Amino acid sequence: MKIMKTKNTRVGKRHGLAITLTALCSYGLSAHSSAEEGTQLLWGDTHLHTSFSPDAYFLGNRSVDPHGAYRYAQGLPIVNAATGARVRIDRPLDFLLIADHAEMMGVPYRLFRGDPELAGTKTGQRFIKMVKEGRGADVFAEFLGNINAKRATPEFNSDRIRRSIWQETTSLADQYYQPGKFTTLVGWEWTSTPGGRNLHRVVMSSSSGKQASEFIPFSALDDETPEGLWQWLGKTSEQYQTDFISIPHNSNISGGLMFDVVDSDGRPLTADYARSRMRWEPVVEATQIKGDSETHPLLSPSDEFADFETYRHLLSVSAEGLAPVNAGDYIRSALLRGLSFEQSLGVNPYKFALIGSSDAHTGQGAAEEHNFAGKVSIYGKPESYDRPVSSTNTTTVSGWDFSASGLAAVWAKDNTREEIFAAFKRKEVYATTGTRIALRVFAGWDFRNRDRKSKDIAALGYRKGIPMGGDLSAAPVGKSPALLIQAVRDPEGAKLDRLQVVKGYIDDNGKPQEEIYNVAVSSERKIDPQGQTTAVTNTVDTRTASYQNNVGADEFLVLWEDPDFKPQQRAFYYVRVLEIPTPRHTLMDAVAMAKPHPASPASVIQERAYSSPIWYTP
Repeated sequence: MKIMKTKNTRVGKRHGLAITLTALCSYGLSAHSSAEEGTQLLWGDTHLHTSFSPDAYFLGNRSVDPHGAYRYAQGLPIVNAATGARVRIDRPLDFLLIADHAEMMGVPYRLFRGDPELAGTKTGQRFIKMVKEGRGADVFAEFLGNINAKRATPEFNSDRIRRSIWQETTSLADQYYQPGKFTTLVGWEWTSTPGGRNLHRVVMSSSSGKQASEFIPFSALDDETPEGLWQWLGKTSEQYQTDFISIPHNSNISGGLMFDVVDSDGRPLTADYARSRMRWEPVVEATQIKGDSETHPLLSPSDEFADFETYRHLLSVSAEGLAPVNAGDYIRSALLRGLSFEQSLGVNPYKFALIGSSDAHTGQGAAEEHNFAGKVSIYGKPESYDRPVSSTNTTTVSGWDFSASGLAAVWAKDNTREEIFAAFKRKEVYATTGTRIALRVFAGWDFRNRDRKSKDIAALGYRKGIPMGGDLSAAPVGKSPALLIQAVRDPEGAKLDRLQVVKGYIDDNGKPQEEIYNVAVSSERKIDPQGQTTAVTNTVDTRTASYQNNVGADEFLVLWEDPDFKPQQRAFYYVRVLEIPTPRHTLMDAVAMAKPHPASPASVIQERAYSSPIWYTP
């Protein structure tokens, strides 16, 4: 895939107008809940691990099980597995999917608590003896090594054991479900990692816990190919009258496999493959603890914000070192590839929405910089978190390399399993890196500047256009797509720096291209005729790990029309909103320990939100 040139918009009346508002309601948008369209903004995490995940258990989380994870997400205090201290999330979540690994789910947790069915096996007795001898690390290496090598331990992987643990998981999901107040989504993680390259998926079920208990979660020990997973999802959905969504994550360390140009057998993609993928994978996790997967500087060299929370360490501890940068690893490149495939196959295999989630293995969501509990429990304290987690001949992974990210934002009609699942299916969701920026995006052909003054942006947007995740086609003669965008700052977070529109398209020569338009900027800055602007003031005090929230905007309200639209060109558009600079969790650690912050990773972060795309198909 070619390295693509990025440019910014020119300024003019038809290229969009931004205004900044300071008089906001307590949460931000009056359009969060509209009587006419009836959607509300919900915040959640669809990728949280508890002590039922084998790696979480071995890496220090012996106590925060699904009970603790659900309680923490609802705002109740729990005991941190690493420190023994009482901890509490600042702002409760609206929904949670506990995504413990399907591979040996709950086995270490039960084994080392003396479950007779596991402890009485030959392997179980040997593992218990090794732990008593202080060889727990050897047990972990053998246990995870067998999973990664697809060597299932028969004594631990019988249907009886798998079903028993899964039924406990699903029963707890129903126990903590409070429709209208707190939604527990039923799911798990399918953990395929060929050669250390991440192909993981979080599987979300539309079922209740009781209904889901009738089947056993599909694992990478059953089949390590995505095609095998999709086939199982098809059979199971028919057999049990349910539905599923498979959510790819950490594409940034997939070694080019996540959004490849061939299937798992190395064959060129077909229309059937594309249809199957889009049937099961309408949503992708764009940001989480193991970094941000929007794009990379080598793929988007003119994007000044492309080098953000970049994490490239493969999951295998080997001499391979840093994962090479590949277009198959990143969201923006995949969206561009999707346009090309749609042109050649008639179907787009990469027509997905975006969310964020945590992938925390502590049982505590990890999206708050100041309240970051770490990736795993043994590295959840500042004095240990700046030490290497693992190293190879060429690279070292520190706990500080991990990101305090992210969140899934959902525009749903109600806080229930049915409505949240429906919002995922129609792609009316978006990603943030942990901030709670409220973001609305609508596209249409008939928006006017006066629409920005509507008392109910959402109602007007639904009536005259389509929301994020939707499709435009058949451009009326002489018209260009217009985006009606409203972004409101997190009421408990930082103000906004800028709002950008990212466009991908297929040019007249059949080549994928990208453009980035600065559409709105804060603090009385201007966008020059070349589409450039100055950087927002950085108010972070590195001595105190604090910042002044006295620059930036409270809200952007924009009507933007594509100035370079060509009716015959396939395209997608998504919105990126950046906050002003704030302290990263590592800076807080360094100040707490009275130590200098290292040169890498960054000590300052610009949190952001990514809308799901809107596509234009001629």
